[in-house]
Amino acid sequence: MHYFFVTPDQVRDGCCLITGQDVNHIRNVLRMRPGEQVGIRDGISRNYICTLEKIGEEEILARIVSEEEGGSELPARLWLFQGLPKGDKMDWIIQKAVELGVCGIVPMATRRSVVRLDQKKAEAKVRRWNAVSESAAKQSGRMIVPKVCQAVSFSQACAMVQKMDVGLIPYELADGMEEARALFDRIQPGMEAGILIGPEGGFDVEEVEEAKQAGICPISLGRRILRTETAGMAALSILMFHLEGRKS
Repeated sequence: MHYFFVTPDQVRDGCCLITGQDVNHIRNVLRMRPGEQVGIRDGISRNYICTLEKIGEEEILARIVSEEEGGSELPARLWLFQGLPKGDKMDWIIQKAVELGVCGIVPMATRRSVVRLDQKKAEAKVRRWNAVSESAAKQSGRMIVPKVCQAVSFSQACAMVQKMDVGLIPYELADGMEEARALFDRIQPGMEAGILIGPEGGFDVEEVEEAKQAGICPISLGRRILRTETAGMAALSILMFHLEGRKS
């Protein structure tokens, strides 16, 4: 079954109103017809099974057949602050992070980031990245579409994470695994946590010190040095296992 997202105000009178790019996708790509069923999520907590009723050029009316409270979201809000990687790695990182349950992704410019985004390029990239997030959210059965924010500086990222319950920064020179285990255990249902991941060249020592000053804890993810596209997924996988199914 194909799934689509709407906003809560598009659910009324026993129907869901589908608008935007999904209309073209349903009409001209999937070539669906009235009477076929789709899954619709309201971006908050409810999942609907609907029958397509009227397919117009600008909007589609779908009649609700059944609904249920969603249960696919992690009970803690996890934010991935990703150092800007080279090439198209960011697409892959966003896709996998969404599958693993992240609630939002913040691209981050660091001292060792090779990629530099000007205003025009950044806006186009963020639009593309949010489209990747939406596609991954549909595929993985998420109840929300995690937002990919505008790129921020490392200092701005630290300030954002400082306001969260827990902040961690995987760093290849961090000591042992006991500190990492203890920090992961601190992240409980209902909390908000930020994970800072460096680009291909890793973090500068001064950046790690700045993070520590903001209360963000350096941790080890093991004895092996992980690539930038692997480190965030490792941390998110651990937290998904730690949090999955627990009640907030």
